[in-house]
Order: sequence, then structure tokens, then C-alpha cells
Amino acid sequence: MKNIFRYLITVLIVLLFWWGTAIIVNSSVLPLPFAVFKSFVDVKGELWYHVLASLKRIVLGVGGALLIGVPSGLIIGRVKLLDKLFAPMIYLAYPVPKIAFLPIVLLFLGLGDLSKVFLIGLIVFFQILVHTRDAAKAIDQELILSVKSLGASDLQLFWHVVFPASLSRVFTAIRISTGTAIAVLFFTETFATFKGLGFFIMDAWTRVNYIEMFAGILSLSFLGFFLFLLVDLVERLFCPWLFLEERDNT
Repeated sequence: MKNIFRYLITVLIVLLFWWGTAIIVNSSVLPLPFAVFKSFVDVKGELWYHVLASLKRIVLGVGGALLIGVPSGLIIGRVKLLDKLFAPMIYLAYPVPKIAFLPIVLLFLGLGDLSKVFLIGLIVFFQILVHTRDAAKAIDQELILSVKSLGASDLQLFWHVVFPASLSRVFTAIRISTGTAIAVLFFTETFATFKGLGFFIMDAWTRVNYIEMFAGILSLSFLGFFLFLLVDLVERLFCPWLFLEERDNT
């Protein structure tokens, strides 16, 4: 309940700031909040079509990167030989601006969803891999030895110790990757596509329809906000021990 109240206060502050700035600027480039919210009703059918297209691309891109990046990061983080082997490759590939490969990806994978999903997954994969690997490496060795002394197998050790101990950092990686995915999504949807919020925003801009443009920007923001809340909810389900102190205080 307290979180909902804080969110409402934050939204109210943003709306007041937006409203005041729009009045001071007094330009069609920055419409009033009421006009933008009214446009949600006018174009809701079209807007939902673009929201769902963008949501699908984000979920598939980040989800695919998670399925590969988390197990790979955990294994590399716990096997020193693999860490020494793959660390130089990771450090070499991670800083490369992969968004520059968009034209090449479009040529090989076509103009459909596959190229956009692949590029999103490729970019966030390294964020997930590095965070997960670091989390696995940081596990206290005494904890590992104590569990081994109880006769746990490598698989049991991995599933009951390494994976749970790394989950907090994994969820941090998911949050970072979600923000990155939304930014990459907008860029990819401005090229060779006719669906998605990126296309909707840029199309409204070229038609000098700033009200619809801001409606698209708000939709993209709300989409990101919804995904972050969803990650928080899943984290509470899978990592309840992280919120014990918060529960005690309430």
C-alpha cells in the first residue's frame, strides 16, 4: 500500500511539472498532459497493436538471453578453467557497440521480428552473462565447502547453493537488461518496420502530430514501468529472504 502511494505521488509530481512546463513553453511541440491522455482514447486500438508488438520483441529478446546467459554465467563463474578461457572473449566482445550491426543483422535475418529480437538478445546477453558470472564467483567458498561436507553432489550444489545465491544479482541484471532492451527496441523499430512503439513515435513525429508522439512516448514509459514491476514481483516470489526485513518493519 505504501509503495502504491509513493508511485501515485511521483506520478502527480511529474504531471504537475509537465503541465507547468507546457504552460510556460506554450508550444505545440510540448502539449498539455490532458491532450495527450485524451489521445490515448482516440488511438487506443492502434496504440495497443504497437504496444503488444514491442512487448513481444522485448520478452523474446530478454527471455532468450536469460535462457542462455544465466546458465552460462553460473558455469563459467564456478569453473575456473572456463573462466580463464572465456574471460578474454567476454571482455573483448562486451564493449563492442552491437547496435552498429543492425544493417548486417537485417541483411541476414530479414526485416521481420527475428532480426529485432536477435539484436535485443545479443546486446543484453553480455550484461546478463557478466552479472551472473560475477555473482557465482562471489559466493563464499566456506559455504560451498560446508555443503560439500554434507555429501552434496555437484548438481545438488549447483541447484541448491550456487543458483539461489546468485539470484539477487541475476534480477539486477534483468532490470538493467530490460532498460537496455527498451532503448534498443526504439532504435530497431525506427528501421524497416510498420509496427511497434518506435515506429508509432517516429511516424507521429514525421506527421507533426506531437500529441500522438507524446502518447507513444508515454506508452513506452508505461511499458518499461510495467516490466520493472513484474520483475520486482517475480523477485519477491523467488527470493523471499531478501524482503524479510521489509516484512518485519510492516
